[in-house]
Amino acid sequence: QTQLVESGGGSVQDGGSLRLSCAAAGYTRRSKCMGWFRQVPGKQREGLAAIYTGGGPPEYADSVKGRFTMTQDNSKDMVFLQMDRLKPEDTAMYYCAAEGPTSFTARTGYTCGLIPNYTIWGQGTQVTVAS
Repeated sequence: QTQLVESGGGSVQDGGSLRLSCAAAGYTRRSKCMGWFRQVPGKQREGLAAIYTGGGPPEYADSVKGRFTMTQDNSKDMVFLQMDRLKPEDTAMYYCAAEGPTSFTARTGYTCGLIPNYTIWGQGTQVTVAS
């Protein structure tokens, strides 16, 4: 059974940093789309970053581009989200997801989407940014 476990959430001040981790257990498929999402109560889940673990650069939402960085460690089947210059509006529950839709073009290679139609989800980790 595949599981995703997030960690690294917490409370920080405006302008601070946090690093989220996501460990995938029970996986046999090595190349897949993995993404980071967040959700505030009463709002839709928002895609932040995604990466095709078989290779290629991560994709970012405009709201976090330049502040958040998604990386991977395939040897441990983990992905990370480094969040810098955090703002109060970044306060949300953050989720890791796997098995997202994959697209391929000769120009861009494999890419993943930021729409929350991924198959596997973690339990979430809370991030709170105080002003």
